[in-house]
Amino acid sequence: MASTALELDDIQSGMFHQRPASYVGTYLLLHIDNRQAGRKLVERLLPVIQSARSPSDPAQNAWVSVAFTYQGLKALGVPQDSLNSFAPEFRQGMAARAAELGDAGESSPENWEKPLGSPEAHVALSVLAPDATRLESLVERARRAHEQLAGVEVIWRQDCYQLPTGRTSFGFKDGIGQPAVEGSGVPGSNPGERPIKAGEFILGYPDETGSTGPMPTPEILGRNGTYLAFRKLHTRVAAYRQYLRAKAASREEEALLGAKMVGRWQSGAPLTLSPGQDDADLGADPGRNNRFGYTDDLRGFKCPAGAHARRANPRDALDHEMSVDVRLHRMLRLGTSYGPMLPEGVFEDDGADRGIIFVFAGAHPKRQFEFVKTQWLNDGIFIGAPAEKDPLAGANDGTGTFTIPQRPIRRRLQSLPPFVITRGGEYFFAPGLRALRWLAEMDIQNG
Repeated sequence: MASTALELDDIQSGMFHQRPASYVGTYLLLHIDNRQAGRKLVERLLPVIQSARSPSDPAQNAWVSVAFTYQGLKALGVPQDSLNSFAPEFRQGMAARAAELGDAGESSPENWEKPLGSPEAHVALSVLAPDATRLESLVERARRAHEQLAGVEVIWRQDCYQLPTGRTSFGFKDGIGQPAVEGSGVPGSNPGERPIKAGEFILGYPDETGSTGPMPTPEILGRNGTYLAFRKLHTRVAAYRQYLRAKAASREEEALLGAKMVGRWQSGAPLTLSPGQDDADLGADPGRNNRFGYTDDLRGFKCPAGAHARRANPRDALDHEMSVDVRLHRMLRLGTSYGPMLPEGVFEDDGADRGIIFVFAGAHPKRQFEFVKTQWLNDGIFIGAPAEKDPLAGANDGTGTFTIPQRPIRRRLQSLPPFVITRGGEYFFAPGLRALRWLAEMDIQNG
C-alpha cells in the first residue's frame, strides 16, 4: 500500500508532539450549560491550539489539546444524525462499558472520582509544557478562553508531570513503546518496526486493512480527528513493593520478579535483551531499548508471555496471521504521571493519591484500546493461560496467579492483589482544526 500524505495543518499538535525529557501538565474538564457559550469557547480556543505541522522544539515548546465527550458534542448542538455516526463506544461512554473493561469492585464507576465518567464532563483540555512557568502561561491563555462565559464551567483539574528519569510511580521507565505513524514525520521508538498506517490513528485515511474506517459525518467534522480513551489510574506502590518483598529471597530477586512482571527492568532495558540483570546503558539507549522481538523466546524463559509489556504488545510472539494482526491493535499512548512519588525504601502506604493518567489515541476504540484491555490485559487465552491477568495492570482481585517459566520447574506467583485501581475514565473525540471551526460556527438552528 502506498503512503498517504497526512493533512498535518488540520491535525491537533498534541497527537504527534515529541515530548521533552521532563515536563509538567494539567488536564481540565469543563461543563457546558449554554450552547452559544460553548461555541464561543471553541472559537476562543482556536488561536491557542497548534497544528501538527507547527514547528515544535520539545525542549522549548508548550501546547494545548482539546477534545469532547458525546455529551459535550450534544451540548454544542451537533445534530443527532451526526452524533449517531460516531463509534458506539464513544456514544455509550466509558462508565457504561465498565463491566466489559474489567472496572469492577473498587474500580467500578460508583467509586470513580467525580465528575469522571458522568454526563457532566463535556470538554477536556490538555496543557503540557517543559516547566511550570510556561505551563501556567498557557493555562492562563486557556483560562481566558472560558472566563466570563456564564454557560461554561471548569469542573475538574488534574496536575501531572514527567520526571527527567521518565519513571512511573512503580519505578519503571515509561514511554518506550510508541509506534511511528506513517506520514507524521515523527519516528517511533522501535527502529526495526515499520510505521503503522495513518488510518489506525487518524480518521479519513487507509488503515492496516487497506480500507478507510468508519468516520463521523459530516466529513468536515470527522476527518483528521481521533478518539481518545482517558483513564485516571491510581497505583498502589506500597502494596506492590510489599508483594515483591514477600515473594523474594533477596533484594536482587525482588528486582528480578518486578522485571518479570513488567517485561523490562526499571531502567527500561527489556528482559529479552538482558534477561539476567539490569543494563542501565541499554535502558537509556533509544536506538536499542525497544528494538527486539520474541521469536527467540516463545516459551518465555527470558520474558514471560504474561508480562505486562509483552501482553500490551506481543510483537512477533504470535503465529504469522496474528503477528500481522498485532498491528491492528497498536495505540498512541499520550499519558503521564500524577501525584507524589513514594520515596525509595518506603513500604507503607502514605495515603497520597498517585498514579498514571493514561490516554490512548486511535481511530478504532473497539479493536485498539478495548481489545488490548479485555483480550490481552484482562485475559490469558491468547498465551495459553486463560485464568491469568496482567500481573501489574490487570483486573486482579487477590486470587490470581502469574507464571514465570524457568528450568527445571516453572514458578507461579499466587494471590495477586490489585496494584492499579481505576479512579475514572471517559471516551473523547479530538477533532481536526477545520472541525473545531465548524463547531464554533454551527448555525444555532441545528438544535
